[in-house]
Amino acid sequence: MDTQDEKPQRGNWGDLKGMGTMGLPLQHAPEPAWSDLWSTVRDRLRLEVGQGIFDTWIAPLSLAKAEKGHVRLAAPSRLVRDYAASHHAARIERAFAGAVAEFSALEIVIAPVDARPNIAVKPAPLAVLQRSHTLPPGGAALTGGTGKTSGASLQGLWDRQPDPAQSFASFVVGAANEFAFKAAQRFAEHGESDLGLLFIHGGFGYGKTHLLNAVALEARNTRGARVLFLRAEDFMRRFLSALRNQETLAFKEELRGADILLIDDLQHICGRTATISEFLHTVNAFTDLKRKVVIAADRPPSSLDGLTDDIRSRLQGAIAIALDKPDAATRLAILKARAVTLERTLPRAKLPEAVLEQVANELDASPRELLGVLMKLATYADLTGKPVTIDVAEEAIGSRAAAGEKRVTIEEIQRKTAEYYKLDLRDLHSPRRARRVARPRQVAMYLARELTSRSLPDIGRRFGGRDHTTVLHACRRIESLCRADPVFQQEVDFLRKVLGRQPRV
Repeated sequence: MDTQDEKPQRGNWGDLKGMGTMGLPLQHAPEPAWSDLWSTVRDRLRLEVGQGIFDTWIAPLSLAKAEKGHVRLAAPSRLVRDYAASHHAARIERAFAGAVAEFSALEIVIAPVDARPNIAVKPAPLAVLQRSHTLPPGGAALTGGTGKTSGASLQGLWDRQPDPAQSFASFVVGAANEFAFKAAQRFAEHGESDLGLLFIHGGFGYGKTHLLNAVALEARNTRGARVLFLRAEDFMRRFLSALRNQETLAFKEELRGADILLIDDLQHICGRTATISEFLHTVNAFTDLKRKVVIAADRPPSSLDGLTDDIRSRLQGAIAIALDKPDAATRLAILKARAVTLERTLPRAKLPEAVLEQVANELDASPRELLGVLMKLATYADLTGKPVTIDVAEEAIGSRAAAGEKRVTIEEIQRKTAEYYKLDLRDLHSPRRARRVARPRQVAMYLARELTSRSLPDIGRRFGGRDHTTVLHACRRIESLCRADPVFQQEVDFLRKVLGRQPRV
């Protein structure tokens, strides 16, 4: 190590003679004794933590400044800085205090970009990426000093931008989504938090992605937060690419460079052992750093398949909030808000309020399905120039009497199922768990999910206030029995025929 006490010339990094450990120029020339002490401290830490940990997390640190007992160490990246500060700061402080009485405080900072050396961090085969993690609000693509992409597995990692149209202001709030909406707002508005993991789940088209977009927009625009927004498949693809290219350390560093990590459709990587394990490490790292992770999936953590016990336990410790189907009032509010937007682009697409009310009352569906019907009606009005009547609306939602099809209700399914299995209707609502009651109850739940548009929580409430996970278990059990037992399949098919319906698509 160079311990000369020649004073550096200000502003000329290349001519500095007083260099810190690992070649990082000192911002101010420390007393020679501090350079010697840092060398002594490093040797002691190498013995304490072992060569592998030392090479990865201690060796990249360099002495940047030492003045009046206050020591400042510089790290080449945010990942190294955060990990060293979280896991090794106390050990470094003890080593300094044991070496010199004048030591008073330790600070670990990120080195300026132009002052970072090329450090090959062992045992990883790649150099730690030398770049700033202070991304612009838009989340710029990753480039090094030459303008080339930092690594094949990192290309496009930050490219996904939130949709400006999917903000908190454009999200229609109702009884079915108010809790999730307010929780997402709270996560977006505040910085560090001990409650750093939010898990939003619900059926397709219920607004999960909208809320993730809104979190990204709010956190980025109001707090300047670095937001990394990924689909679960993107996470898996980038991670597997990092494994192939031996860039896992760079991949981890980029992920942990975010203030908020948003993962959409987590269910698509469940069962992928290596990927979901890496995801768990990422969640734990964000939690340790008091940063935030927001996850969206189509079902709660307890119902996700392909999870190991440690991952399921970690996700069940999150703030898990369900998005349910909207009630009639919320459906109408969604339709009205979207209709106003459509009128700006389709001038002849103005829809009477009576038609919107008809759709809201007749179509018990997700917001996505509602907006699909609305778009169909608006396009019809714009292209034909004809007014949209109640009859046209009924045609669009498939509820015209001429179709010869009546709607099946949960109550009717319960009544027919009880009659077929010779039970009292009250048995299906009771807490009884005897097989002769439990199996018909499961059949009725299965048919209710298949033949109606009711949500799992709504079905559960109509079967004696049961939880949605009970309904989901019943559906999976009946599906399994139908595959394994042709006679039982015939029973279910007969009930379906009695009810006069084919499965809802």
